[in-house]
Amino acid sequence: MSERLSETDNAPVGGFGWDGRFNKLHDQATFPLFNPDEMANKDPAAVFAKLEHTSYASRFKEVFGQNIFVDRSKAFTQAMYAIERFELEDPSFHPYTSKFDYYLEGKVQLTAQELRGKKLFDNPSGDNCASCHIDQSGVVGSHPLFTDFNFQALRVPRNPELRVNADPKYFDMGLCGPLRTDQWSDRTNCSLEKHSDVSCVLSQRPLLHAEGCAALLRTAHQSGEVVSERYAKGKVDKFNDLPVALRVNVDTTDEPLTRKAGERPVWSEKDIDDVAAFLTTLNDDYDLKAKQSK
Repeated sequence: MSERLSETDNAPVGGFGWDGRFNKLHDQATFPLFNPDEMANKDPAAVFAKLEHTSYASRFKEVFGQNIFVDRSKAFTQAMYAIERFELEDPSFHPYTSKFDYYLEGKVQLTAQELRGKKLFDNPSGDNCASCHIDQSGVVGSHPLFTDFNFQALRVPRNPELRVNADPKYFDMGLCGPLRTDQWSDRTNCSLEKHSDVSCVLSQRPLLHAEGCAALLRTAHQSGEVVSERYAKGKVDKFNDLPVALRVNVDTTDEPLTRKAGERPVWSEKDIDDVAAFLTTLNDDYDLKAKQSK
């Protein structure tokens, strides 16, 4: 049986994707194109055929040469590089226009409730969120990305609504498969997934507003455990989304993951509302001018 990684071990870090298997953004860009659950293209030729008939095909030729579509392989490669450059250079991809961004720049103040929520978010003796989801400015005042890019094993009960879970032998084990295979030999990597950027998560419905965010937090803190009663179907088997032999890898030593059923949750109902208020300050497109004119 494998031994769980401790805080002093050299846990994996970096790479793109939840399992870190892509080293370059242009490689990561190919994944949704061919994933059967996303864009479901059969092969690069299928992507090429669509690209050649888009409304921006002429612009593509202007940038990469009028004969770019003659070499299909080159055209596909350049398209992936174009996505990479967009992600790195276009301000619309990382606008940093949330209320929290403006707060860090001293342009706006957080409310008393939002500040209480931030304090709870940062508390290492509480939910310890900021230990993984960094919310402090970086070097030369760079805005935080709310992730340290490290990997950790966190699990909730298996979700039967996912099509892939209809196969009882299927398990998403993050760093060691099934999509990534180069880390399989080190079984301590199984179940490790990259810390997500919570500011991105909150841009999705129904988490745009404090009510939706608070509802999710309440689910996570139910019975003092990070579990989802929706999928438990009776007795909670919170690690059943991993093979039995690998469940030892799941983090149960760092706060608040040490809590057991029946123990008092880390946050009260009021605390959850406060943290939800703080988290909604991470949404981009905060109308600073409108707020300053009041």
